[in-house]
Amino acid sequence: MSAMTTTPSPALDDVPIPTPEGTAAPAERRSRLLALDGLRLVAALMVCLYHYTGRGGTISESWHQSPSVVFPTLSRAAVYGCFGVQLFFVISGFVICMSSWGRTLGDFFRSRVSRLYPAYWVALVLVTAASLVLPAVIAPVRLDEFLVNLTMLQQPMGATRVLGVCWTLWAEVRFYALFALFVVVRGVTYRRVVLFCSVWVLALVLCRTTGNALTDQVLMPEYAPFFIGGLALYLIHRFGSDLLLWGIVAVSLLLGQSEATRGLWHRAGHSDLHRDPYVVVLIVTLSFAVVAAVALGWTRWASWRWLTTAGALTYPFYLVHEHLGWFVIRVLHRFLGLPSTATLGATVLTMLTLAWLIHRFVEKPFGPRLRKALKKSGRIPGIGTESTVPKTSR
Repeated sequence: MSAMTTTPSPALDDVPIPTPEGTAAPAERRSRLLALDGLRLVAALMVCLYHYTGRGGTISESWHQSPSVVFPTLSRAAVYGCFGVQLFFVISGFVICMSSWGRTLGDFFRSRVSRLYPAYWVALVLVTAASLVLPAVIAPVRLDEFLVNLTMLQQPMGATRVLGVCWTLWAEVRFYALFALFVVVRGVTYRRVVLFCSVWVLALVLCRTTGNALTDQVLMPEYAPFFIGGLALYLIHRFGSDLLLWGIVAVSLLLGQSEATRGLWHRAGHSDLHRDPYVVVLIVTLSFAVVAAVALGWTRWASWRWLTTAGALTYPFYLVHEHLGWFVIRVLHRFLGLPSTATLGATVLTMLTLAWLIHRFVEKPFGPRLRKALKKSGRIPGIGTESTVPKTSR
């Protein structure tokens, strides 16, 4: 059902697991995904500008001075680029709910593994190689560090992260695990998603009062509101506007802006620039608002084909842009003497080109092969052998 429908959404007990015939029409899905693809690239570019011009540390060494000196105007805006991660998480909640609808747990598992790992492994190899060529930018990676990073579980294991941005992947993996265990395993329905969102909100609020490290790791109070808001926005897109769903979105926004403001408004890490808490609230609000516009069907006009390419480049670009971008900036600016503005533009284009190469020659051929291999080899009941969505009552 279109998000523009004015009829009330179904009661919680009246929504069965959808059949393939109940999924969105291809044209509807394509128009919606094009807009989301564009938003994903915007979020990635926000984070990229933060890493290149909105912080200090290693990037200051690559520029040979603080980015606030090199880009005095751009840096004041780029310091807020880290909030592209919050936009990523809202989009992720929306997309994961959409892509898991009508799928089995095995389908969900295979799609996530084949989507995340091929590009991630290549990015690990490239960054590790760069660490050996120019250790001034990236500390040399030991073999044991490289090997544990292949699992994408290095952060909870306390190992060194080869890719600085992979902390967000650990948050995504925990979200996938929670959603799979409590929703996908029995089949995705309106009722189950709403209950999942509601219980997660209550649990994350309660975990803030316990100070328990384990519950914080599982429930992710600092990121959960953004995933929850995205889930509810997909239900609005699928079933139409409803006071209950908008209430979940509103609560998620209020909790999310609190977490973001409390954690990130003050002095940016490794930077001499400050963030205005009012701007933080505005950016978080806009992150929810733009995905809400997609959910309501207001972005159907955004039908340019290049948005599909933009969405395809987002993940590999996000993986490689930080450390390899610092590498390129140091080479172009300090070694070759290219002006700072030209260096910035050339570095972003280089990373986008590298992302296209990874997508074209790694993700496209090997993602489907990995998914097929997992499906062929999976023989665990409930994981690898389902051919239909599990039967269950309303």
